[in-house]
Amino acid sequence: MKPFYEKTIHTKPIFQGRMISLQVDEVELPNGQTSTREVVKHPGAVAVMPFTTDGRMVVVRQFRKPLEKEIYEIPAGKLEKGEDPASCALRELEEETGFAAESLQLVTSFYTSPGFADELLYIFEATGLTQGKVHPDEDEFVEAQLISLEEGLELMAAEQIHDAKTVFALMYWQNKRLKAQLGK
Repeated sequence: MKPFYEKTIHTKPIFQGRMISLQVDEVELPNGQTSTREVVKHPGAVAVMPFTTDGRMVVVRQFRKPLEKEIYEIPAGKLEKGEDPASCALRELEEETGFAAESLQLVTSFYTSPGFADELLYIFEATGLTQGKVHPDEDEFVEAQLISLEEGLELMAAEQIHDAKTVFALMYWQNKRLKAQLGK
């Protein structure tokens, strides 16, 4: 057995929703003891950092029920079963903002909350944007806005940008600008 591996002894399904499922796993720990793990299963998601030619980024403002407040976020959405992340990114960008991208580049992927969930988030950079028509999901109410990096950092300081993917996007953008200024 791997030194930190936890062998699943039994899985008890708790909840099956349209976006997530919850299960409780009984596991054998590396020291032979047993414990339980609450696990959220998620199909994965994408997020898009859409940059305009005039040096701004497109974000969406929306209400997030778990937070009980509106926040600004980069466009994002859940992967459908078997869906290619790049295709999903282009779809979500257009649905939420109305923009289509000429170029889409995978920047990174990461697990959003590995202590309890298996959601893998793919983050893309989109450029060569052209404005089209917004067509959000039936239960989705969003407003697209263009922001500068400075405005984004102010929104983050005011906790109006308050999610990891968008904070990542701002740090990525800031680093990219710094590298350009240094000629790297």
